[in-house]
Amino acid sequence: MSSGFPFTKYEFPSLKRGATVEVTLQGNGANVRLMDSSNFNAYKAGRAHRYVGGLIQRSPYRMSVPRDGRWFVTVDMIGLRGTTRSSVRIIPPPLAPARQGLSGGSLSDIRHEAPPSVEDDAQVWDVFVSHASEDKAAVARPLTDALKQLDVSVWLDDFELRIGDSLRRKIDRGLARSRFGVVIISRSFFAKGWPQYELDGIVSRSVSGQQTLLPVWHEITKAEVMDQSPSLVDKIARSTSQYTIDEIAREIAEVIHSNGEPGIDE
Repeated sequence: MSSGFPFTKYEFPSLKRGATVEVTLQGNGANVRLMDSSNFNAYKAGRAHRYVGGLIQRSPYRMSVPRDGRWFVTVDMIGLRGTTRSSVRIIPPPLAPARQGLSGGSLSDIRHEAPPSVEDDAQVWDVFVSHASEDKAAVARPLTDALKQLDVSVWLDDFELRIGDSLRRKIDRGLARSRFGVVIISRSFFAKGWPQYELDGIVSRSVSGQQTLLPVWHEITKAEVMDQSPSLVDKIARSTSQYTIDEIAREIAEVIHSNGEPGIDE
């Protein structure tokens, strides 16, 4: 697939997780894709991309929005014959179940229930951010915010973990469904168990070609990294002592949007 192919685009600047996108086709079947901004840009440029949907031959067809944010729906006839017309509508996510009104009771009698949890097997992220909790406020959260401003989808435990979740299962899912692994390497990182578990997963996927490792050094020297993990020293990294968070985020976003490895010198 190359750039310049015809497609119909529907843009939704702010969709809520759990909302339903309903696509109706009139005519032949078509390729229908629900994509976030970074994957839509890759789709337009004819590069590899991820999406919810596929070849749709019956309508209406419904897709669940994996997370809050800007989303695009595209309809094209690539590889297909005939023509089709399309329309899209958004169905808001369901509210928590309603309860019967109380007669003569007090506010303390009301039981508050959480909205239903939505798990979408098609949910993917551009980046998984692995870090020690001590580095969350100074690096992980600001870096995540900066990446999101650059249309990069990020898995960060702050946003993806809920009370009662299985930590190992959620981390494994985030690792498996992220294209890049950003590892914030610090003294605290090497002192913690969970970051080491995440690093093992990222390195394993990086060696197999399933994921790209992007290290960020924070308040740590090359000699200290060498003592802890000699293999990480050979990987091109950026240090918070030499670059601002915004500069690091821009460089990571460029790598992700180009869908390649960082072509930069140490």
